[in-house]
Amino acid sequence: MIDVSALRHGTDVAGVAAAIDDACRTFGFFSVIGHGVPMELEQRLERSAREFFALGDDEKAAIAMATGGRAWRGWFPVGGELTSGKPDAKEGVYFGTELPADDPRVLAGVPLHGANRFPERPADLRQAVLDHLAAVAELGQAVLTGMAVGLGLGAGWFRQELTADPLVLFRIFHYPPVLPGNEQWSVGEHTDYGLITLLRQDDVGGLEVRGPGGWIDAPPVPDSFVVNLGDMLERMTGGRYRSTPHRVRNTTGVSRLSFPLFLDPGWDVDVRPIPGAEDLAVEEWERWDGRSVHDWSGTYGDYLLGKVGRVFPDLGAQVLGDGGR
Repeated sequence: MIDVSALRHGTDVAGVAAAIDDACRTFGFFSVIGHGVPMELEQRLERSAREFFALGDDEKAAIAMATGGRAWRGWFPVGGELTSGKPDAKEGVYFGTELPADDPRVLAGVPLHGANRFPERPADLRQAVLDHLAAVAELGQAVLTGMAVGLGLGAGWFRQELTADPLVLFRIFHYPPVLPGNEQWSVGEHTDYGLITLLRQDDVGGLEVRGPGGWIDAPPVPDSFVVNLGDMLERMTGGRYRSTPHRVRNTTGVSRLSFPLFLDPGWDVDVRPIPGAEDLAVEEWERWDGRSVHDWSGTYGDYLLGKVGRVFPDLGAQVLGDGGR
């Protein structure tokens, strides 16, 4: 649990950076308080999300991802998203940076860029999502400042080199309770793709993280965000920072909501090791998927397309062609 208020105010950055660096090397997961995101906003967002998921599937399907085109925004039903090729026991809505129709990236048909799809009701969901996106993305930039200092880089290195125009994607996930005896995971074991994920949980619980000694619970803590690292950050740091596997099983008997925001490199950014990465490199560990994050090079957009096409294979083939590429 790390208080990041100093990063937001520019005081004692070194002390907070040291704590973040230690957490990134040890677990790849930590929680932050002192984040500055108004809890009134988070309560609005959760209330609106619960109202939306209480609607019937026919009404939610009015903003279905399958009809959303190349921006990949909108709702998918329970079982509509795959992790490691297996359907998850969750439904959700995909959002991202709101772009107008005349934005050059939208006109060029760049995937994952465009306008969000908001339901007619609840009416407040639109503004709550947009306000949350703005506030939590800025929190993410502050966390990256701490990471940059911890890695011996300039405080503004990530913003200057990778996130001056970041790819910001946001999800709201609804996890119905898994019935006793059902071995299906709400979300199977996986790692995230990019730099960092900032997650707000409701008070239900169910998130598990694979630490050095095995799987451990990551219980919800009021007025906090969970931060976890993505594959690109592990690659860029030569493995010093770990992209830690995590999973969810909701066996509580009540519905669970989670709100992950992904703050990632810009679409056209060539993701390369950070300066001095060779001095940070550690022995590569056996990853959950048997793949190496170091056996890749190119732009973040190219990397991400290969990933999302596997999560929604039918949509990937329909929108992007060639199995999602």
